[in-house]
Amino acid sequence: MATHQIRHVATHLLTPLLMCLGMGLAYLGAFHQPEPNHLAVAVVGDSAQVKVLAQTLKDTGGSALDVITVPSRDDAVAQLRNRDLAGAFVPDAQHPEVLVAKAGSDTTAMAAEAVFGQVTAKQGVPLTITDVTTAASGDPTGQGIFFLLVALSIGSYGSVAAIGAAGAGLSMWIKGLIGLVTSLLVSLIGLALAGPVFHVVDHDSAAIWAMSWLYSAGILAVGIGAHTFLKRWTTLAMMVVFVMLNFTTSGGVYTPWLQNNFFGALHSFWNGAGFVEGARSLLYFDSAGFDSRLLSLFAWFGAGLVLMIAAAYAEKRQAATAPKHAAVAEPAAQAVEEAEEEMEETVGV
Repeated sequence: MATHQIRHVATHLLTPLLMCLGMGLAYLGAFHQPEPNHLAVAVVGDSAQVKVLAQTLKDTGGSALDVITVPSRDDAVAQLRNRDLAGAFVPDAQHPEVLVAKAGSDTTAMAAEAVFGQVTAKQGVPLTITDVTTAASGDPTGQGIFFLLVALSIGSYGSVAAIGAAGAGLSMWIKGLIGLVTSLLVSLIGLALAGPVFHVVDHDSAAIWAMSWLYSAGILAVGIGAHTFLKRWTTLAMMVVFVMLNFTTSGGVYTPWLQNNFFGALHSFWNGAGFVEGARSLLYFDSAGFDSRLLSLFAWFGAGLVLMIAAAYAEKRQAATAPKHAAVAEPAAQAVEEAEEEMEETVGV
């Protein structure tokens, strides 16, 4: 009896241990050693000296830097605002300047400053840093959108666990409707905190709210559909997809310019990156690149709907092929099974 109970406990401990392993691999893998990776920078001017400096930086930096020249300061500002550059250097014998867009990523801006800081340090002159964006009053570092993402994500995947554990007897379409209403509530809470409470969002509030709702609805749709197939492993799977891989690839802490190629590749289509970069584009960059990010959020929501349809079909087949005596299964055994499933799901919340 004792051996059976110990084995039973060990089975349930597997979930938090896998969460520990996954979080360590994801966060340490993504954040432990940020280094430039094809960091896109420019040197302003068309003189021979400018071209020599750009080529020297390119040769010295290798794969860490992608260096180009642009003819004027205005061209550099335009490319920064179009999110094509991490920084641009304006050479001057006495007053050199580096242009950055801190609202796009404070850490990326710091990396660009460090690159050109080495150049001016050799010249023995101070470097002027100019930010071409203006952050919201409550978000001087431009990272508030990432923390909004965290709140929306936790509210969404935590709600999946609640719906899965408490709504086992409901039809897929009822659960889907509950999920839609829940995602609306999550988005409203997020907007209230990011807007009037902390002033992270100071304009385009309606668009940010709509994106929040779409993002949350996508997570809930995927989770509700997946629960039919994964059961008590749903929360672990949700944490892998929407926390471990999501937060690390969103660009909220480091952009792909400071990450390895694996996380950079996921950044191009993952839903967290879609929300963070889409919101940044709306708030700070005149919607540059917004359409593709919005499309990724719709794609994730669509994938969730497809998964829910597949789950509804699977549940219907299960009900049709279940033996007739299943209706009179021992209620105690069923209660134990449901309680254990609820416990597994609650671990992640």
